Amino acid sequence: MPLIGRRGFVAGLAGLAGLGEAGGSARAATAGAPGAARPGGRTPGALRGMWVATISNRDFPSRTGLTAAQQHAELTALLDLAVRRRMTAVMLQVRPSAETLWPSPYEPWARCLTGVQGGDPGWDPLGTAVEEAHARGLELHAWCNPYRVSTQPELTKLAPNHPARLHPEWVVTYNGALCYDPGLPEVRRHVQDAMLDAVRRYDVDALHWDDYFYPYPVAGQSFGDDASYRKYGGGFSDRAAWRRNNVDLLVSETSARIKQLKPHVAFGISPFGVWRNASADPLGSDTRAGASYDDQHADTRKWVKERWLDYVVPQLYWNIGFAAADYAKLVPWWDAVVRDTGVRLFIGEALYKVGDPAQPAAWQDPQELVRHARLAREHPGVGGHVYFAAREAAKDPLGALTAVLADDPPRRARDGA
Repeated sequence: MPLIGRRGFVAGLAGLAGLGEAGGSARAATAGAPGAARPGGRTPGALRGMWVATISNRDFPSRTGLTAAQQHAELTALLDLAVRRRMTAVMLQVRPSAETLWPSPYEPWARCLTGVQGGDPGWDPLGTAVEEAHARGLELHAWCNPYRVSTQPELTKLAPNHPARLHPEWVVTYNGALCYDPGLPEVRRHVQDAMLDAVRRYDVDALHWDDYFYPYPVAGQSFGDDASYRKYGGGFSDRAAWRRNNVDLLVSETSARIKQLKPHVAFGISPFGVWRNASADPLGSDTRAGASYDDQHADTRKWVKERWLDYVVPQLYWNIGFAAADYAKLVPWWDAVVRDTGVRLFIGEALYKVGDPAQPAAWQDPQELVRHARLAREHPGVGGHVYFAAREAAKDPLGALTAVLADDPPRRARDGA
């Protein structure tokens, strides 16, 4: 039965949904495999997750240059917060770009730790996070960004030994940032090796990716992959099909390598919430928004149907009734996509929008996320929610997260277990 990591907090979901052992890239765990919840762990059957973003010091660490002891204290405080908010999993961004929060042989230390890329922080944030999360009965999902090299455009600002500086031919500058070229097989192998190093070396529960594949399109700009397309694009109907195949290869190969390396470790992706609009594809959703298939060349529906993933967390960062992308229409669409696949479905929630005066009126109502949770409970394929992000989970804008928890008592009590 597919697990979300080896802790088994949500191991019962597949059975509850009537799903067999074929799902989750066939990454099933036998009865004798490590899969029981840790002491204090949540009842199997639900996941509540919290993203912890490190890019630009959004959630952790609070600023660069803190001592190792100060960073350690901030990290454990975030894990304590997750426990107080009745989370079962923390998605910690350990590779915010082509840099890491562990001592990697592939890439330099992340700039967010010391303010200098490659600067040794004097401790191991990922290793510590795994140990401290498990001690609290939490899963730790290693959140990585596959292709982003840097949010600024100068190679010379990267660490001297950075792979992008050693291999500038791997890099494309787009919209004032640096990206790896997904069309190069050597890039695909490098980013897999870099991310799987975390899986190999640590007792993580999952490898988790966000929604950045090919960069979001910017009007008037083109992604500079002419050379790799000329070299490798033969046999494809057009460049878009070739690009989708590049990303498909990254996903499918990573899935297979995790299965070979540590079958008990899950593989999950949190894509943009719209795969395709029905106006472009009859299989798409009743939406009028950007689409991962067309914009990021990420065929997220295919990844689920091919069972390359153990779980998917579409970022449904819109309110119920939002005209272009209605939460109430997208939840049932994703529920239908995962049906009979064994791939777990969790919904990404925009906690960061609550109380923001720039957002629509629905986000000024603390009950909006409660309505999301109630609607999701009507769909058997939905196994929980993941909230963006830790900073908002701490502040609890308008008391919205407290309201969600009050409306959803612990499953053990609710089910009479």
